[in-house]
Amino acid sequence: MNNYLGYMVYQLRVTLAGIKGFYRVYRMDSGTTLYEFHKQMRADMEFPQDQLIMFKALDADGGVVARYGLFDLGNGTVDNITIGDTVGKGVASFIYFYDVPNKKSVIITIEGEEEGKGPSPVIIDVKGPNPIEFENGYVAFEDLPDSQRHLPGQKPDWLSELGSSSDEDKPEDDDDEDEDDDDEDGKEVFDGTEDLDF
Repeated sequence: MNNYLGYMVYQLRVTLAGIKGFYRVYRMDSGTTLYEFHKQMRADMEFPQDQLIMFKALDADGGVVARYGLFDLGNGTVDNITIGDTVGKGVASFIYFYDVPNKKSVIITIEGEEEGKGPSPVIIDVKGPNPIEFENGYVAFEDLPDSQRHLPGQKPDWLSELGSSSDEDKPEDDDDEDEDDDDEDGKEVFDGTEDLDF
């Protein structure tokens, strides 16, 4: 008999809107409360500890299913709602506000599930620095415009294009000027020295 009957393990991906250079992937048991998940994210990503937080729960079409906070916003509090509860209500993702007054948030997407009993929230994959770095102006390589992407020691694309076009547009050196004494209309010009023998 399966001892894990009724238990699920979920994988959730944390991302920043419009940023390719950041994500965190978590695994957790279906019995994990939103509060436990919040505490783990706060520790892992150095979110401020003195701010109001909220999980805005969305269905697969992006419609709002519920809002969960430290205080009951009509759907329960984060310490009483589990990941399993939210999935049961059709939640596919969250916008997690780690700083409600300043509207700072990350996106949490439920990526997968499997039967079994798993750990409390644990990170299994990481990319990029913490969100605060992006707030402070950090730009990941993947998020640079194509024209600015280059490896150390490599010319940027725009500089390479500039170099090649400037070479093509450069007039050729006219070393043959003295050899070809034609004037503008193509007639040969004599300056009087042709008859002199040196």
